[in-house]
Amino acid sequence: MINRERLVESFIKMVEVASVSGKEGLFRDLLKAEFLLRGLEIEEDGAGTILNGESGNLLVKIPGTVTVPALLLATHIDTVVPGIGIKAIRGQDDVIRSDGNTILGSDDKAGIAAILEAYDVIVEKRLDHPPLELLFTVSEEQGLLGAKNFDYSRLEARKGYVLDSGGAPGTIVIKSPCQNEIEYRVYGQAAHAGINPEDGINSIGLMAKALAVMPCGRIDDETTCNFGIIEGGIARNIVAPSCRLKGEARSLSRSKLDQLTAELCGIFEAEVAKNGGRCEVDVVLLYPEITLQPDEEVIRLAVRAADKIGLTTELMSTGGGSDASIINGNNIRCANLGIGMSAVHTTEEFIRVEDLVNDARLVLSIIQEASRL
Repeated sequence: MINRERLVESFIKMVEVASVSGKEGLFRDLLKAEFLLRGLEIEEDGAGTILNGESGNLLVKIPGTVTVPALLLATHIDTVVPGIGIKAIRGQDDVIRSDGNTILGSDDKAGIAAILEAYDVIVEKRLDHPPLELLFTVSEEQGLLGAKNFDYSRLEARKGYVLDSGGAPGTIVIKSPCQNEIEYRVYGQAAHAGINPEDGINSIGLMAKALAVMPCGRIDDETTCNFGIIEGGIARNIVAPSCRLKGEARSLSRSKLDQLTAELCGIFEAEVAKNGGRCEVDVVLLYPEITLQPDEEVIRLAVRAADKIGLTTELMSTGGGSDASIINGNNIRCANLGIGMSAVHTTEEFIRVEDLVNDARLVLSIIQEASRL
């Protein structure tokens, strides 16, 4: 039932409209126009103002034709850079790529195109469907910021799907980590590096000594940590009085995350104090973990839907967060679905047309299964 060529045309049209994080206005306008053509209106919230961006989160509510619980389908509309001037090319191998100068934007416009195509088929074939709530978030690539600033009391759905994972259509993410952002600050003592260095305490050196004994990388099969940004000092001839480090810790287990974060902070504070400096540490929980059980209805429904159209299902865990993390944290059981996007966040990004078609087939099948509950 999926119109293959219409779907490809729609996808290419979408990716060629730039929507890097914070600059989603043109793509918002495109979506509004697309839904208006279908007799539907988009509600826009105030997240754009809060985040100093061009667009807020977008919500489309479609009344159901059957009396069953509402279903949420969510994607994000922003992309990473380089995402301006995208030119999508469909090769003879039926793979869609950019021209190599930019990303493609299948993350996450493949999901958006799939939802739109599935809805068009529903209308054309007059298929029953549950009440649908379509959520399009902004600034997902900046730390799930749009999803964090959405008012979930506006939703009736208690289950849903985010279309934003790697893996072939049929991949279902049932576990993803919680993550802490950790900022470490060290304060030493400034001094002239050539005249009286012995009167100084080099904060960069203090940070280095602490880092040398702190855990980093793969901790176990559920847990990782990383130090990603370090900056400090005033000039090459001044003993650095302050230094700042930003890192993260993440785990599929909240108790493991708490334990690792406490260990990182404890070692850091002890090492800095031992070497004559002082320090501060700030910890922010960026998003909660997801643990969905295979026998939960949201998972069983997706598996049934995939089976109906001949897709192989794989239940998996991931080390990355998504809007599903925030949605689940707001008491909506939500799984993240693989949509076949590959090499995302690079200029080598691509998606196979067959995967794009299967994305739309799976969305349509999920909607049909949900209408039978």
